[in-house]
Amino acid sequence: MPSSTYVFDVYGTLFDVHSITAACDQAVPEKGETLSRIWREKQIQYTFLRQAMGKYRSFEHVTRDALRYAAAAAGTTLSASTETALLEAYQSLELFPESSRVLQTLKNKGSTVIVFSNGTRSMLEPLLRYGGIRSYIDSVLSVDDVKQYKPSPASYQLILDNVPVHRSDITFLSSNGWDISGAEAFGFTTVWVNRSGSPVEELQLPPNEEWRSLAPLEKPSP
Repeated sequence: MPSSTYVFDVYGTLFDVHSITAACDQAVPEKGETLSRIWREKQIQYTFLRQAMGKYRSFEHVTRDALRYAAAAAGTTLSASTETALLEAYQSLELFPESSRVLQTLKNKGSTVIVFSNGTRSMLEPLLRYGGIRSYIDSVLSVDDVKQYKPSPASYQLILDNVPVHRSDITFLSSNGWDISGAEAFGFTTVWVNRSGSPVEELQLPPNEEWRSLAPLEKPSP
């Protein structure tokens, strides 16, 4: 897919959100997988609910609130120090194996590389540095700048406000089907990085392309 501007989602697309399961296992033995799964599900759900209610709070707060809910749902209580340790672990998630290579390849080709996330800059910058990929990224954009969560049109508009190209010339990549639907509705060229093999969302907004990883971006341009 020829393009000069690539916009990447962060959580689940470049970084494996479920790599935090190990930290959850250490914090809550035998319940780590459950805690990790519910935490992620509630984290996303809370962004949708807050967007619908017009009650924005930053992704840092949403992530903490989702963790507290997940702990209660898993039948456990986290100490303040354990909660802090798990929240800090969100700044040391593992990259997917091809992420760094792909970003480096795009930079070497002269492409513009942007990350766009619900996460705040105080969450994203340490994570990108930890993964060793910050130098490949031209801009870090956060919905916190406009206080509008994805998939609202106002959140995607932030990209156009920062990149002087037409929306159809932007290739938008995300592992989240709902994010792809939002970006498709907004008019971006979309690539769904369907790592889990999920079905396409029934929103009549299919992606332009569907991949199982970011690896196709490593291939030489035709």
